[in-house]
Amino acid sequence: MLAALAELPAHTFAVARLLAEDGALGRVLTVRRPLVYRAAERLARAGLCCADHTEPGDGGPQRTVYRATPAGRRALARWLAEPVAKVRDLRLEFLLKVRLTRRSGRSPLPLVQAQRAALGPRLEALAASRPGADEVLLWRQHGARAAMEFLEELETGLGDPARG
Repeated sequence: MLAALAELPAHTFAVARLLAEDGALGRVLTVRRPLVYRAAERLARAGLCCADHTEPGDGGPQRTVYRATPAGRRALARWLAEPVAKVRDLRLEFLLKVRLTRRSGRSPLPLVQAQRAALGPRLEALAASRPGADEVLLWRQHGARAAMEFLEELETGLGDPARG
């Protein structure tokens, strides 16, 4: 929600469309409309966004257009630059950060490099472990290998302007 408002002031219905299953961000993170409305209220209470103006709704009530505040933009920038702490968070949080960084017109390469540095030792340890009969460790080991390959390929692609 905050990233969408940092891109362009918008009403919650427009942000909900962006986060719908078929929306530009919905492939990474699908958020139902009621949660988007609640998020706008929480962000406003926290001083991260504010009501900018209202505009007529399409056959309905007035729509409040929100915009990110300077504090919201700073919080968003910090969050976007911070690598995730766990391998399992690559699928949702990290992919969302990469997608949002690209949407802002910036390269996610620094984030990818920071992510590889943050998870590298853990991924290498998992990939090198011997699972034996432990199916959970075997699953984590395969996930670690896939995560390492994904991050390496993503970094290579972003470092190559022809692929970026």
